[in-house]
Amino acid sequence: MNRRQFLKAVPAVAVLAATASALAEDRPAPATQGGASSSTQPATTSSPAMNLKPIALVKPQTDGGKSVLASLAERKTIRNIASKELPPQVLSDLLWAAFGVNRKEGPGGGTGRTAASASNSQEIDVYVAMADGVYLYDGLGHRLVPIVEGDLRAKVGRGRRGSGATAPVRLIYVVDLAKFAKAKFQEPGLKDAEIQKAYYYVDTGLIAGNVYLFAASQGLAAWFHNCDKPGLTKDLNLGPDQRVLFAQTVGYPA
Repeated sequence: MNRRQFLKAVPAVAVLAATASALAEDRPAPATQGGASSSTQPATTSSPAMNLKPIALVKPQTDGGKSVLASLAERKTIRNIASKELPPQVLSDLLWAAFGVNRKEGPGGGTGRTAASASNSQEIDVYVAMADGVYLYDGLGHRLVPIVEGDLRAKVGRGRRGSGATAPVRLIYVVDLAKFAKAKFQEPGLKDAEIQKAYYYVDTGLIAGNVYLFAASQGLAAWFHNCDKPGLTKDLNLGPDQRVLFAQTVGYPA
C-alpha cells in the first residue's frame, strides 16, 4: 500500500521564489549542535509504522505570543537547538501555524490554510520527524498520521549527525505534483512542469516563513535547510509524483 492509498484508508511571487531558495542555507554547524556529541546521535534506520498510532493534536491556540511586528523583528535562523521535547500544545500550535486550516471555505470551495498555494492546490505535504518515527501532518483532521518507525532526524539534516539530529521536531516539505491537477480552478500554466516548480518553491517558502514567525513569537529556534532527498524519498516510500524539497528544524535554543 502506498502513501496515498494509506491516507484514503485512514481517513508574494517571483521574489518569494528567490526567497524560498535563499532560505535554504545549509552552512556547516558545530559537531555538538543540539547538545549531543556525534557518538550519541540516533540511528537512521526505519521500518513501516506498525507500532505507531495516529496522534490527535490538541486544539491549536489562535492568540497569544508576541505580536507580528515583534516576531518579525526577532525572526532569525538558529542552528543550535536543544533536544528538549516540545509540549503538546506547542507542537499543535506549530503545525497549525505552518499549514493548518484557518477557515472552512477557501478559494475554489476548498478549505483555507494558513499559507497560500497556487489555485489553492495545497500541494505541499508536511512530514514531521521525531524520535519515534516520521508522521504526516493531516491539516484537515489536525492530527499526525504515522508513516515510518525509526529515528530519521539525522538524515533530515542531510546526514550530518551534528546538525540538529536530536532536535525534537524536524519538518520535511514534500510536494505532491498530482494535487495540481485536482485544484478546483487552474492558474495559467499550472500543468506546466517549470511553472509548477516556481509555484511549489514559493508555497514551501510561505510555510517556512510561518514557522519562522511562530518560532520567533514563542522563543523557539528554527532553521530552514537542505536534507537527504534521495534517502528520505526511499525511507518515506514516496510515489512518482512526490518530491522532497527542503526541511526545517524547530525546538528550543541550546
